[in-house]
Amino acid sequence: MKKRLFNFGEKRGGKNFLDGTFTLTGAIIGAGILGLPYVFSKSGFLIGTFWLVVLGILMLFIHLYMGEVILRTNESHQLTGYAEKYLGKYGKWAMIFAMIFGIYSALIAYLIGEGQSISYIVFGSEKYAVVFAFLFWLVMTMLLREGLKGLKKVESWGVFIILALIIGIFIYFTPQINIQNLSYNNAGLFFFPLGTVLFALLGFSSIPEVGRIMKYDKQRLKKALIIGTIIPVIAYFLFTLAFVGALGMEIKEVATISSGKVIAFLGIFTMLTSYFVLSFALKDMFIIDLKFKKKSSFWLVSVLPLALYILVSLFDLLDFKMVLGIGGVVAGGLTGILILLMNYKAKKYSDRNPEYWIKNNFVIIFIVSLLLILAIIIELGLLDKIVEMVR
Repeated sequence: MKKRLFNFGEKRGGKNFLDGTFTLTGAIIGAGILGLPYVFSKSGFLIGTFWLVVLGILMLFIHLYMGEVILRTNESHQLTGYAEKYLGKYGKWAMIFAMIFGIYSALIAYLIGEGQSISYIVFGSEKYAVVFAFLFWLVMTMLLREGLKGLKKVESWGVFIILALIIGIFIYFTPQINIQNLSYNNAGLFFFPLGTVLFALLGFSSIPEVGRIMKYDKQRLKKALIIGTIIPVIAYFLFTLAFVGALGMEIKEVATISSGKVIAFLGIFTMLTSYFVLSFALKDMFIIDLKFKKKSSFWLVSVLPLALYILVSLFDLLDFKMVLGIGGVVAGGLTGILILLMNYKAKKYSDRNPEYWIKNNFVIIFIVSLLLILAIIIELGLLDKIVEMVR
């Protein structure tokens, strides 16, 4: 009997490793990928690549720090629950703000991008974007009711399709790549890609879900987090190399709309997987950590994002790039700093010995925190004001 249970656990663990890896990858590769070619084309491909590599390394460290926090804790939480346990009530409320601001910003961006992409595919224009955004929202709301089982299905299949489409796009555009498009740089826009790249790499809220999926395979959580973080960075590099190299400055804010209906399908799948996993994380936060009833959580997770999208669309309050940038730096910056603080506390007050641990390096923590704070200052347009005050 024991042997059978052990074997069952091994099989389950092997599958859960892939599910966990693809859950993180699927959460990261979302609407942000569609904004990358636009900002890379404006600042220059090399400048954009610089930020992609630097912030990719930064995100990898933070993901590993968060994974260690999960392994040091007996109970299962979302980010808010871990923040409360290790940082107290003020840490909890700071994380609640970061998660709500970040996830709702992302969901609004996904609805904007999905509506535009589907309308473009069906009618060749963005005229019916709001209608198709609503239909997309309806499908996602129905899938959300399947719970963790639905999450595994959507992420595993969705990531395979996304990666296949990115490779296909890269192969399609390779013969059209013009080296001059890649060599252009605008030093005056050095920080322009920062917010969008940071947003494109965000996957913090999915890490507790990865931990839950891999509860039978904790030994390989570190490997899943590393692979799940590296795959999006490589995919982003190939995607932007193809688009910027082939199209140069002729790229719209939602990149896939610049290149025909077939390629626009990539945008649909990237936003579909991310929308689902972020909605799932938001639901877990309301139910597990904040003890909301399921009915209340449904309204907050499903109906509120749609209402905010309609408000933004009707009054033209924000465009795709602004949502990505502001959401990325505010939520990503604050969440990243809180995770670093949680890890520091978890090392002192852990419930159990983790399967892996990352040594505290205060130089790295300082650099990471400084970059995150800098990103917030730049994206919110506060840098010029600070310079004036200093003068």
